[in-house]
Amino acid sequence: MINNNYTTTQKVFRILLGVMLLFTGTSHLTWAKQEFRAQVPHWVPLEYDVTVILSGMAELALGVALIFLGSRRLKVGLIAALFFIAIFPGNIAQYLNQIDAFGLDTDGKRLARLFMQPVLVAWALWSSGAWSAWRNKDQDRLT
Repeated sequence: MINNNYTTTQKVFRILLGVMLLFTGTSHLTWAKQEFRAQVPHWVPLEYDVTVILSGMAELALGVALIFLGSRRLKVGLIAALFFIAIFPGNIAQYLNQIDAFGLDTDGKRLARLFMQPVLVAWALWSSGAWSAWRNKDQDRLT
């Protein structure tokens, strides 16, 4: 069953998410590199800079895909959601280790940031239509 209920609003929000990922991916590689280092957990087996560069490149690729690969939006949305889940331990580490970055200079601000990650996951799934495809048992389109 193909989901024909994909709306213009979802498309706009998918593109907005793509633009946001292009911005953050670019900032990983340029002006905010040091800030992103603060979110790399100590247990990651790569150097901090390598991790920041690789995650920035992933964000750039996801941003481009969300904007320009509308025909693959279900898969790209699922991959973006999985990416947001994969990087969540960095936000947890920043909170637990009380590391200041991006203006998150109090425990309360760092804790509040943790609640943004589920919003990003939901945004990726909803705006791509992946949530509806899964809910409507259209998983074959997600693989």
